[in-house]
Amino acid sequence: MSFAKIYTRGLLGLHAPQIEVEVHVSAGLPSLTIVGLAEAAVRESKDRVRSAIINSGFQFPTKRLTINLAPADLPKDGSRLDLPIAMGILIATGQIPEGHSDNFEFIGELALDGHLRPTTGTLTIAMACQQAQHRLMLPKENAEEAAQLPDIEVFAASHLKQVCEHFTETQKIAATENVSSILQQHYKFDLADVKGQIRPRRALEIAAAGGHSILFKGPPGTGKTLLASRLPSILPPLNHQENLAVASIYSIANLQHHFGQRPFRAPHHTASAIALVGGGSHPKPGEITLAHLGVLFLDELPEFDRKVLEVLRQPLESREIVISRASRQITFPADFQLIAAMNPCPCGYAFNQDSRCQCSTEAIKRYQNRISGPLLDRIDLHIDVPPLKAQELQSTGNVENSATVRERVLQAYHFQIQRQGVSNQSLSPQQLEAHAQLNQASKNMLEIAQQRLNLSARAYHRILRVARSIADLSQSADIETAHLSEALSYRQQEI
Repeated sequence: MSFAKIYTRGLLGLHAPQIEVEVHVSAGLPSLTIVGLAEAAVRESKDRVRSAIINSGFQFPTKRLTINLAPADLPKDGSRLDLPIAMGILIATGQIPEGHSDNFEFIGELALDGHLRPTTGTLTIAMACQQAQHRLMLPKENAEEAAQLPDIEVFAASHLKQVCEHFTETQKIAATENVSSILQQHYKFDLADVKGQIRPRRALEIAAAGGHSILFKGPPGTGKTLLASRLPSILPPLNHQENLAVASIYSIANLQHHFGQRPFRAPHHTASAIALVGGGSHPKPGEITLAHLGVLFLDELPEFDRKVLEVLRQPLESREIVISRASRQITFPADFQLIAAMNPCPCGYAFNQDSRCQCSTEAIKRYQNRISGPLLDRIDLHIDVPPLKAQELQSTGNVENSATVRERVLQAYHFQIQRQGVSNQSLSPQQLEAHAQLNQASKNMLEIAQQRLNLSARAYHRILRVARSIADLSQSADIETAHLSEALSYRQQEI
């Protein structure tokens, strides 16, 4: 046989389109040509494949080899195509029987001695294979990641020779067992570490219950970062599909992630806009995508470049980010929970007329104006975090830990899912109208508040969502006046 076709996968954002590796062996001067919009790492595979085949005990053909990577208009990058190219050559030259690999897909980088090296995006590729009902052959180091999926046969090998022996039926490779199991949550921090700060703790609980965003404002050392870092410990757990979605993002980005944990990302204030939203010639996920279904914490919010902060406005509404390039568009998910912290002025002490503050009124105004009104309007809860007194810090009284608060959050979250299928933050306008109805007294209160606080339509609806979360924490089917009043108290934006 002089022709072979092998299936593999590329990576395009969070998708793994199928690639057909077509190998044709013909008479002529010895050469190897790769066509099909292959980039540098793929073109260089010819040398890795040649050495790997020879060092695995097979013959590299001294004929004209043409390798086509279809579809031809899809860019191919990375070294994961080494193994499918090598298998195509071996089948086309008759060294491996044809037909045995028809329902297989292959990924993996080859070392010069034939060993298989791990690649990125394994989970995304495995999910695509699962949908196509194909088996997957990959490097041994990637097997555990791919085996998290049910209903897919994953075969792991450490050497090209081992792969070949499987298809020549000399020595079969056993399918990797599925590793899906009950996930146990492990939290690094606990809310019991936070002394005092009753109101900020309450706001954190409301935010966890409904998926709301928070801005903590206060002088240095009052516990803003401490509070923000404890949020993941009281959030509802991810279900299996959500865990796979998060793990797939980190697989694409080639970053470590503890399966079952909600992401917590805290980029430094020197981060660029590209670092936040993602991008590059081959678009990769940014911080807002890495925080998908988790928390994005922006400490020292005014220290971020204003243009960087403005890129958050659209994802906060649409819950996704679209990166456009001349040849294609990539859509990344960005359903994150924003937690921000800031000081009231450059020196940090312009809080309740603190005498330590030496900043001028103009300097304070310039500092606060680094954050635009449209971005502030998208943040649900604006919380003052006051300085703590010595008695509060020395208190040894019982403080609620994360487990206790998480129980209330979970109960409120289950109310939301049973009632509307989504969290309160994700309510559509139609769902909000159906599930956040007010009595006449509450309607009058909200009308007065809108006039006095000059609330936008967006702020109006966000207040209703927060009030709905407060009612759920109180196990109330209706939004009472007290719930709405508390939601309004968290909306004041002045420092």
